[in-house]
Amino acid sequence: MNTAYLVDDRFLLHDDFDHPENAARLRSVLRTLESSQILPELTRLEPRDATMDEIVAVHHPRMIQHTQRMALFGGGRLNPDTYVVPESWEVATLAAGAVARAVEAVVGGEVRNAFALVRPPGHHATPSTAMGFCLINHVAVAAQVARQQLGIQRVAIIDWDTHHGNGTQDIFYDDPQVLYVSSHTYPFYPGTGHWRELGSGAGEGTTLNIPLPAHTGDRAFERVYETLVARAVRRFAPELIIVSAGYDCHWRDPLAPMAMSVTGFARLAQLVVALADEVCNGRLVCALEGGYDLQALAEGVLATLRVLQGKPELVADSLGTHPEAKLDLEPMIAAIARIHPLLT
Repeated sequence: MNTAYLVDDRFLLHDDFDHPENAARLRSVLRTLESSQILPELTRLEPRDATMDEIVAVHHPRMIQHTQRMALFGGGRLNPDTYVVPESWEVATLAAGAVARAVEAVVGGEVRNAFALVRPPGHHATPSTAMGFCLINHVAVAAQVARQQLGIQRVAIIDWDTHHGNGTQDIFYDDPQVLYVSSHTYPFYPGTGHWRELGSGAGEGTTLNIPLPAHTGDRAFERVYETLVARAVRRFAPELIIVSAGYDCHWRDPLAPMAMSVTGFARLAQLVVALADEVCNGRLVCALEGGYDLQALAEGVLATLRVLQGKPELVADSLGTHPEAKLDLEPMIAAIARIHPLLT
């Protein structure tokens, strides 16, 4: 089975050239994928629209209506970070449906794994609030589609975007059947994601936050993924893994103070692919989140696709590495391992 990608020109319609999350991001990714000649090696799947029932499964109707009305009346700002243009609701609905379609294809055996090249991003959208550039939480919609329509009972969501996915965490915080794992810069926007945030009620222990200091680079990321993420995912034993794949931990990103490289992202992808092979028959879907240096974003996506198709030796990193801070993460790793139910 092949690796699939999903994209649509309509994702370019949600656009404000003065905003860091604009259509140039996806254009840069597509140019790089086309010039690399990887696309003929992949299966292209057409996105579909998410249904209203699928969106309401994770978002409050009032939130949906507010965004719809703003788009209908010409657009504006939902808050200082998050814009709406007339096409935004259509685009966000298609983006959520694209990730759901990727999940359907992977679970249904059409393809081995898939990458949904969507925008705007989604992981900050909470049950009741669109925020942080995000209108609909695409991975949450897709996770619910997997559980409610496809017979999947346990889903793991791994989020390596530099910003904590507060929306995804909020949606599944008390849900014992969805494991949310986030490695993120802390303290940083949106200010959530302390390692003591473990979930609540029946969902206690199905949230794993790994807050990282500024200037964390490749070696430290690999360390926490090997010692914390892999162990937790193995214990949880999901039937599907969805990745919120942001590339703003790259050292060139203008919105984040981290030190990852393209090679480092490829290594994270290798670790997650190996986990998927081990625990859920390779069922893995990536959904694009952040990343605001155009070249780092594009090369990061290409590197991830090379890993998904089983060709990590073809990963290229024209941007190179950046000096990592000398960080001692062992006390934090030990503290998380002591208190987290999936690690004790």
